[in-house]
Amino acid sequence: VQLQASGGGLVQAGGSLRLSCTASGRTGNSDDMAWFRQAPGKEREFVAAISWSGERTDYADSVKGRFTISRDNAKNSVFLQMNSLKPEDTAVYYCALDTRRMGSRFQYEYDYWGQGTLVTVSS
Repeated sequence: VQLQASGGGLVQAGGSLRLSCTASGRTGNSDDMAWFRQAPGKEREFVAAISWSGERTDYADSVKGRFTISRDNAKNSVFLQMNSLKPEDTAVYYCALDTRRMGSRFQYEYDYWGQGTLVTVSS
């Protein structure tokens, strides 16, 4: 299984970006998926998760109301729409896939990881 994340870049504070992650080697519509991020000098943290059906979503408090996670199972893809970006959102963003559908915020529950895409928000 491979996860390919894309969509990162440089944006000014208040701007928007949309991240995409496509799974290959597995039909992604049977797995929960999530986004995590790691800022410079910090540990990787949970951002958002979505159930295999798309019916359940979960967000970290720091992004709730600004970020939206969604998925397109026909394309084996998950997305993260990020609005009202802040400098503190600067990080490498990783997508992850959970084959056991634990609906978890914990990294150890996720079986596969993408390579990360860098988001930089300037003030």
